[in-house]
Amino acid sequence: MRRFAQLYKEIDSTTRVLPKVKALVDYFREAPDSEAIWVIALFTHRRPKRLISTTYLREWAIEISGLSPWLFEDSYHICGDLAETISLVLPPPSKYVSHPLSYYFQQMVNLRGAETEVIREWILDTWDSLPHQERFLFCKFITGGFRVGVSDKLLVRALGQAHDVEESDMAYKLMGDWTPMDTELKDLLADDHSTNIARPYPFYLAYALEKEAEDLGDPGEWSAEYKWDGIRSQLIKRAGEWFLWSRGEDLINESFPEFSGLLDLPDGTVIDGELIAHDPDHTDVTPHPSEFNALQKRLGRKKPGKKTLENYPVTIIAYDLLEWNGKDLRERAFAQRRELLKSLVIDQNNSLLRLSPIIEFNDWDTVRELRENARNYGAEGLMLKRLDSPYKVGRKKGDWWKYKVDPYTIDAVMTYAQSGHGRRSNLFTDFTFGLWEDGELITFAKAYSGLTDVQFREVSKFVRAHTLEKYGPVRKVKAELVMELAFEGVHLSSRHKSGVAVRFPRIKRWRKDKTAAEADQLSTLKALIGN
Repeated sequence: MRRFAQLYKEIDSTTRVLPKVKALVDYFREAPDSEAIWVIALFTHRRPKRLISTTYLREWAIEISGLSPWLFEDSYHICGDLAETISLVLPPPSKYVSHPLSYYFQQMVNLRGAETEVIREWILDTWDSLPHQERFLFCKFITGGFRVGVSDKLLVRALGQAHDVEESDMAYKLMGDWTPMDTELKDLLADDHSTNIARPYPFYLAYALEKEAEDLGDPGEWSAEYKWDGIRSQLIKRAGEWFLWSRGEDLINESFPEFSGLLDLPDGTVIDGELIAHDPDHTDVTPHPSEFNALQKRLGRKKPGKKTLENYPVTIIAYDLLEWNGKDLRERAFAQRRELLKSLVIDQNNSLLRLSPIIEFNDWDTVRELRENARNYGAEGLMLKRLDSPYKVGRKKGDWWKYKVDPYTIDAVMTYAQSGHGRRSNLFTDFTFGLWEDGELITFAKAYSGLTDVQFREVSKFVRAHTLEKYGPVRKVKAELVMELAFEGVHLSSRHKSGVAVRFPRIKRWRKDKTAAEADQLSTLKALIGN
């Protein structure tokens, strides 16, 4: 635990990539395999689930520290982080016992389902045996809030250097449904993956095109297809079994059992595509009118009912073919992979698997026009792919680009504000917005990104001076500030008082030129549904 605390300090004390990579490489070269596997799990979000409710942790910290509940809560709201608050208010430890990192996680696994008093005894004893930094990390583990500035790409680079493995190969080794409870490091890093038939490939992700399309060069070197709004997925068929993975490395077979109907796919097939809830009244690639919202009704349901399956049918729009007859195709040109994919989809002749149409164009003016009309086809823009491009690992610039339509926007009034966390715990950064209906502001969205640090400080000053009511960390404020919100889509929703929900709302700009009375009506937002 002491060595990991040192690693955390080195990583957390810099924003530069090279020092972080060096710290990780040094750690992985020195750490025992039993420790390293847990660190990899931490950084790839495979840590054990939270052992106990934070309500208990608050109560126990208040009891041990001797603080009044109101003082603890005020300290928490100022600090902005529960684990840090607990580690600071507890008295100094009466002893020092530093177990290996794996011990703490194994105990969390072993104690799952145990009596609350047994868990309490172990947590209090651990609090009393660790110095501040290690106690802070332990609290992060048990609250489930551990985060540090290590991206998947950075971790892959460090592990590749530590074990002399190519980054693309290392990224592949880390994929799949493994946990440190059932996997040893030597097996995870082994060259032979024939026994792990479910393992997906790392996804190739595109950057948004921020320059003119003409800057990409000869249009004859590029292909265009619609960018669909669904769940990026990989469909795998190996050894007579099928597996469906989301981009977040969640195995989602149980939520979408109908894909067992694709068992006729040849063994050794991996398809990259978009899982969408499609419109059953169309035989072509047409998303459901409330496509992403419809998918949310399916995700997380291990056994969706017959009615759900009928009301929200799904399909995979196939983009790419990554493996064919057990052979990795990723180094082949996109055009070659695409021809094989086209033949495969035609041979299958199954509504569960549809080919993403390639859009013909001869010049970039046509591409711009296609992009502007993409919403008419239920898409959120175009994907531009170089015809000779390989299938890369992670987010790369150069060969694949997202060419999205401009987002919807609407002017809304800020009605509530909540303080942030971490370095922004002394600022108000999370806001609730309303639109006008019959002279009343109706809440319809929350947003927390889009302003600069200077603007957040200015808004926070306004909030403190114009608070009408307080609800813990949340403040109701005078309806005066107008923000232009951007969002990707809007659909009807019975779960919201406004009757609508918007997708990915964020602050585009602060409309200081507008008064609250000049903000938009709720009817203006509803009119966008179906556009």
